[in-house]
Amino acid sequence: MINIPKHKKLILFDGVCNLCNSSVLYVIKRDQKNQFMFAPLQSEAGKHIIEKFNINTNTVDSIILYNPEEDKINYKSRAALKVASQLRVPTNLLSIFLIIPSFISNWVYDFIAKNRYKWYGKKETCMIPTPELQSKFLG
Repeated sequence: MINIPKHKKLILFDGVCNLCNSSVLYVIKRDQKNQFMFAPLQSEAGKHIIEKFNINTNTVDSIILYNPEEDKINYKSRAALKVASQLRVPTNLLSIFLIIPSFISNWVYDFIAKNRYKWYGKKETCMIPTPELQSKFLG
């Protein structure tokens, strides 16, 4: 069981991916409403969500957005665009792409995800948040 305040949303990300870690820091910097929490897919919280929603990590291995209020997940391009929609201008303008069917936007998303380690690199271990950011992360 994971404890997420009902007014928060949890972003699960690939903790060893440099692109994913940079994206998390990008979101933190622009999350003016302080509505997002974070956890690596590899963490206990990540494993709990993966198991609860029976997620195949062979096909979904980069971002999952969990909304505890609705007990619902979004993943891949939908998750990224829903997160972007909650950030400040100009990032929230990306939400216009939510009108594109998932099978098209996920094709672009999957292409980037498939190449993320080659293009951006990979860490040996998951990101360790700084003490001032610790409250935004679940283990």
